Amino acid sequence: MLSSSSSSFNEKKQALGKGITVSSDLVVDRAQECVITMTNGEDYLDMTSGIGVASTGHCHPTVVKAVQDQVAKMSHAQINMFYHTPLLTLMDRLRPYTAPLDTFCFNNSGSEAVESAVKLARHATKKQNIIVFNGGHHGRTIGAMALTGSKTMFSAGFGPLMSGVYYVDYPYSFRCPSAGFEGHAPDHCGKEVMRQLETLLQQRCHPDDTAAVLIEPVLGEGGYVPAPKGFFQALRTFCDHHNILMIADEVQTGFGRTGKMFAINHWDTVPDILVMAKGIASGYPLSGIVAKRALMDLQPPGSMGGTFVGNIVATAAAVATLDVFEQENVLQNVQERSEQVFKRLRCQADRLPFGPVDIRGLGLMIGLEFAGAPKGFAAQVVKHAREQEHLLLLTASIYETIRMIPPLVVDGATLDDAVDRLVRSIVHVAGEMGAKI
Repeated sequence: MLSSSSSSFNEKKQALGKGITVSSDLVVDRAQECVITMTNGEDYLDMTSGIGVASTGHCHPTVVKAVQDQVAKMSHAQINMFYHTPLLTLMDRLRPYTAPLDTFCFNNSGSEAVESAVKLARHATKKQNIIVFNGGHHGRTIGAMALTGSKTMFSAGFGPLMSGVYYVDYPYSFRCPSAGFEGHAPDHCGKEVMRQLETLLQQRCHPDDTAAVLIEPVLGEGGYVPAPKGFFQALRTFCDHHNILMIADEVQTGFGRTGKMFAINHWDTVPDILVMAKGIASGYPLSGIVAKRALMDLQPPGSMGGTFVGNIVATAAAVATLDVFEQENVLQNVQERSEQVFKRLRCQADRLPFGPVDIRGLGLMIGLEFAGAPKGFAAQVVKHAREQEHLLLLTASIYETIRMIPPLVVDGATLDDAVDRLVRSIVHVAGEMGAKI
């Protein structure tokens, strides 16, 4: 079995294009629940969920059985040729969660689904411009790159990018320029962003040319930053007033990640188009958009779709994922584990160096930003945690931010263990970088 110590490993890995970054030389063999086992037999505690994909944990038996049963019958039922039971069942099962949005269009990846949402918005409104937010991440395909403001590395050198894209700030209170002033509150940041939006419409992006506002309810790659209270209600009012569609990109926040099926539900706001992917099928490639029929039916027949969209195996996995959610009360587990992990982290806040440290997130989107840390600190913590604690984590944003994205079925003991390993790595790396612990 191939491992990083194999003589041929270095030669074989050279065949992978340099545009794809692999953060370690670990070679995976198998996984179960929250544990990934490498080909050398070593176990690692996974607090990444494949960047928010393995929502029901690795190889959940309900999902595995559904996939095995479907593969034994048919693996590809091309959507332009047939309807199939997993697809029809999935739409029926999703509707109670997405209501009043009730009509679906499926894709393979988050980037594709975002671009489908933009296509729908532009065609339906006969307007071009899309407003997005600094820090937002919407994908790496040629259209989605133009919409992504989390890091320049995703789009540098690939221009010219798609035109008609305009940026405003995201309401990021920890980084707000006014945060140090007396009386500052998170809602001030939300009001400032609304001011920027109104100004943008007057100076550069007329409402008659603007199709949609595209936003993540919680910044993902931008650092796990939830919007402040009242912001989404204000944004909904803004969109309605100016006849602009609101698109919620729930690629990373959807399917229970925040403790509700979709994060936008926390603010009692209904978008015009909702984008979904990642956790929808427990690791199988599936994404989609959902909108009201009146909007979706404005699309010309044949203008959406693709060879593999709505794949019969992936949709079977998605139906099984919903079975797990409902049979195992996954949303309740997310809410309970969220309360547990944030309490545990905040109880250890005094041990955390390079403050102030912003411990933030929603549900099991858990972010820690170290305002006083030297450049590279977060990456070194992730590296130490992987190599010394056998804990898998991720960084996020242009700032020194660490994120935890555990499977939604994680139990309390496992989560406590993960936090303890994380804190040990933070303290160790900070000590190496000269922090007084």
